[in-house]
Amino acid sequence: MSKMAVVTGGTGGIGVAVSRVLRAGGWRVTATGVSSPEIDALDDVDGIEWRLLDVTDDASVDSLFTGLDELHGLVNCAGILQRGAEYDLSVFKRVIEVNLVGTMRCCLAAQPLLARHDGSIVNLASMLSTFGGPQVPAYSASKGGVAQLTKSLAARWADEGIRVNAVAPGWIETEMTQGLRDVSQRNETILGRTPMKRWGRAEEVANLIKWLMSDEASFVTGSIYPVDGGYKAV
Repeated sequence: MSKMAVVTGGTGGIGVAVSRVLRAGGWRVTATGVSSPEIDALDDVDGIEWRLLDVTDDASVDSLFTGLDELHGLVNCAGILQRGAEYDLSVFKRVIEVNLVGTMRCCLAAQPLLARHDGSIVNLASMLSTFGGPQVPAYSASKGGVAQLTKSLAARWADEGIRVNAVAPGWIETEMTQGLRDVSQRNETILGRTPMKRWGRAEEVANLIKWLMSDEASFVTGSIYPVDGGYKAV
């Protein structure tokens, strides 16, 4: 029987790509969204089960994972960014709660199921796990936390057969980056710093995640993989 994966934040950007790539690779996929309209816009994707999930709500997370018979992989893509507003403390706390605490909440809920099948977790970090973002202090802090959380869980759960890794996307073509791509000066600055001179595609991130979830990566854990066209290298 094919393996079972949960993809949180599966209705947007990288999450959609991950859900589709895993499904095309033979996985059974349950993908989540935080609202019904998000899910309704994507419910025609063949073979993917869509579920509502609020990663900030204990009951919502517990309901999802306790309802599963088995689980082989978890991909934590749920996240938010509030560019220019994150110096407001209430906004800062909300971003941390979704991006970092939400990731931990899902990891903890999935852990008993994953331990039965030598399962794998892939978290979504960011190039801002390494660099600061002056317009997004909460997002940057949360993604730095995701990177360190990934290493901690990898060390803690290795003896249970659970591998935990993260990908750190750079400038990827998603809804979240549309505003930057629309500003010609900002777009040119980003491309000028990126050795490959283009924006990445969500599918390129998803393909690495699929590999990290596979048996081919069976000795890989605690690693943070940049997918940034060389941005971090210069």
